[in-house]
Amino acid sequence: MFPIAFDPVYKYPVPEGHRFPMDKYELLPMQLLREGIATEIDFFSPAPVELEYVYAVHERDYIDRLVQGKLSRQEMRRIGFEQSALLAERELRITNGTVLGALKALDSGCAFNIAGGTHHAGYNFGEGFCMINDQAVAAQYLLDHGNAKQVLIIDLDVHQGNGTAHIFLNEPRVFTFSMHGKNNYPFRKERSDLDVPLEDKTGDAAYLRLLEENLPDLISRVKPDFIFYQAGVDILYTDKIGRMACTVEGCRMRDRLVFGLAAQHRIPLQVSMGGGYSPQLRTILDAHVNTFRSAAALL
Repeated sequence: MFPIAFDPVYKYPVPEGHRFPMDKYELLPMQLLREGIATEIDFFSPAPVELEYVYAVHERDYIDRLVQGKLSRQEMRRIGFEQSALLAERELRITNGTVLGALKALDSGCAFNIAGGTHHAGYNFGEGFCMINDQAVAAQYLLDHGNAKQVLIIDLDVHQGNGTAHIFLNEPRVFTFSMHGKNNYPFRKERSDLDVPLEDKTGDAAYLRLLEENLPDLISRVKPDFIFYQAGVDILYTDKIGRMACTVEGCRMRDRLVFGLAAQHRIPLQVSMGGGYSPQLRTILDAHVNTFRSAAALL
């Protein structure tokens, strides 16, 4: 298998009535081990990322206040979590898991982060349960250290990668592609390099057709030497907030298309798991595990 970032310090205070399925972060590694898709040696636990790498894409004042627990009540309401030192540490660990994973992918071809995909965090704000944009930090790290010259971020979460678009609006070395629910959160969209908005109830056939119409041509035009993939599974028809109508099989075919193109063009990629809010945790796990299965089969 491939390197997999996993933060064992995954539990922190969650507001009462919160619908964010935290247990998946603990259960997904267990399922990968149970099925023999991964072994213990594939997992690594990152330390908190160096703040200098975070400052490269986020406003220093915002990050310092996040780390020091000094964000305003209004800012924390926008994020959706209760402020705590453990929360900030977890976000820094998640981010480093993506940075280190990207570096490992240069040798292994692919790397995963069990968490990550915090694509709603913009230059000077956090929102939608996202505080630091892990893939943005990692993309900038690769560029700044000469590990990549052109990055493509493929965001297939049901929600637009508005924070990522906000950060890289004027950065031609990072191409942001977001295929997302037109009427879903965030209700004020940013401008990605390519946005493909989807109508409510979009199912497998239409979803895959649109992806096949855009992604192969995009790779040919952008010519990335590294790909970041946000592989949210909230496009499922079972998802409580997704508004899409895709099946687990359609989600699997989506992953196979992304990994197949990366393999065809020999482009390394880092994968963050993103969202998934189906009522049955086993549905979320099955869809996420399919992403690992597809990578193992194609890369």
